[in-house]
Amino acid sequence: MIVQDNRRLANVKTRKEVGLDFVTQSLEIITPFGKNVLKNLSPFYPGQEEELRAELDKVETLIAFAEKNPSLTERLREVFMEVKDPVRTVEKSGKTVLSQVDLYEVKLLLLQMRAILQITRDHRAGDYRLHCCTGDAKGEENDTTDLSASVPEEYILEDTEEILDILDPRKERMNTFYIYDEFSSSLAELRGRKREIELSIRKTQKEAREELRKKYGIQLTPKFDIVMSRSHKDYELAKSLPELEITSEDYMGVTLVLKPNEEVFRLTSEMENVELQIEEEEERVRADISKKISLFRDPILRNTERIGKLDFSLSKALFSIKHNLVKPEITDEHMVQIVDGRNIQVEEVLKSKGKEYTPVSIELKEGVTVITGANMGGKTISLKLSGQIPVLSQYGFFVPAASAKVGLSNFIQMLIGDSQSVERGLSSFGSEMEELKEILDHAKERSLILIDEIASGTNPSEGTALTKSLVDYLMTKPYISLITTHFETVTERPDVVNMQVTGLSNVDFDRLNREIRNKGRRERINIIAKYMDYRLRRVDEMKMVPKDALNIATMLGLDVEIIEGAKKYIK
Repeated sequence: MIVQDNRRLANVKTRKEVGLDFVTQSLEIITPFGKNVLKNLSPFYPGQEEELRAELDKVETLIAFAEKNPSLTERLREVFMEVKDPVRTVEKSGKTVLSQVDLYEVKLLLLQMRAILQITRDHRAGDYRLHCCTGDAKGEENDTTDLSASVPEEYILEDTEEILDILDPRKERMNTFYIYDEFSSSLAELRGRKREIELSIRKTQKEAREELRKKYGIQLTPKFDIVMSRSHKDYELAKSLPELEITSEDYMGVTLVLKPNEEVFRLTSEMENVELQIEEEEERVRADISKKISLFRDPILRNTERIGKLDFSLSKALFSIKHNLVKPEITDEHMVQIVDGRNIQVEEVLKSKGKEYTPVSIELKEGVTVITGANMGGKTISLKLSGQIPVLSQYGFFVPAASAKVGLSNFIQMLIGDSQSVERGLSSFGSEMEELKEILDHAKERSLILIDEIASGTNPSEGTALTKSLVDYLMTKPYISLITTHFETVTERPDVVNMQVTGLSNVDFDRLNREIRNKGRRERINIIAKYMDYRLRRVDEMKMVPKDALNIATMLGLDVEIIEGAKKYIK
């Protein structure tokens, strides 16, 4: 992602309310490098339309790759699961001698890079069967890979076979590390001498053991020891022999071991000297390998960044496939156009309950748009959707809609209910006004302002006046402003776009009344919700707002006298 300055597109609350947090937390990012990309995720701003289009194109390419090459995608993710983060080890390779464990970690990462490279670039040469944990791969016949969908070049790793050969001189490509004899001819000679000494020591010990058997009839084990009980006839003899020494003794018996003779002492001393030389040579070899790793530091670190980007972008692609997301069209004009959009978080909840989400379409341009409708009409969900599509787009995600056009914003903020500030003694309304002030203070050119039921916590006359005045203020600003409200007179301005929730406008009330008759309270509410049409429609300023609130109150059994009285006041 592009590293931005100190600008903030959306605050924490807005990112949560519009569903960005839900999406990022739902991504199946595997590698530590991919998680680091997510941690540093930043949006694209006006002026970066081309960069954003390129980012979305890469996600689109990975969607095609994943759909056409499912087996390769799964194998790639299997390799990702093995990836650890030895970046600090690589970075310190030029300053210190790496341990054998450090070298193993680097080799394992290089093997995984090799496997990733084979899957993403070399799969054209044949279908690969990855060997779990080794990073190795072998070609097979009968390749079924669709080569029309490939991984974007930006994610293709640099070839690090040269440094892998240094760490793996035998080219066995196994996920182990050992300082092989091939690393140093001196090391090979020293290890050969050590083996000779070990054989000589064992030969001398065998001769001493045989002499002991012939001379005293005492037979030692292949480990040159013997356990003898106190009742054994040779117990006292064995304890007295100068060739044996006691290693443990208790009330049951004694354990004796062959005592090293002068030749064994001499050979052991020589071997200790050889082992010291081996340690020194292994240290020199590790130092040499460490320096060579440092020479490849940059390509290795660049590869870790590419692995992170590939992991992150592939996660976005797989999330897009799973949730049927589409690539938004990024326009230069500041606008938001959504066709059959779906609030992805609400859709997940409905799916879990076996229900379907009703898609919503809306078009927003600079100016003020007001959504009116009853409380059960889904105004707030539509408001969140209107923020979700542009926020996801500006962070480089595909969006939940049949299609979408988005012009980038410098600032996107949402003001929504439940903002009571108890710790500061502010009422719901007081906290709302404070939050509104903060939003308006930070708004700038090409802002997207989303406000839900402003001033609903105060008396209707003041609430209406405040909302209408806010609309007047926002009409003078270069913002896209979307407001949901109960106050229908807010839409009296001819230049305010009025969107209404279709609600129960097209419902057969006789049928609905029959269906809810004799049902319990919760069942009646669920049935009404089933008939509610959440789609938005644009209306002219003179049209009356549908009286869904009265219809719902009637169906839920509110006294007829109250309903009729309300109708009189409406007239």
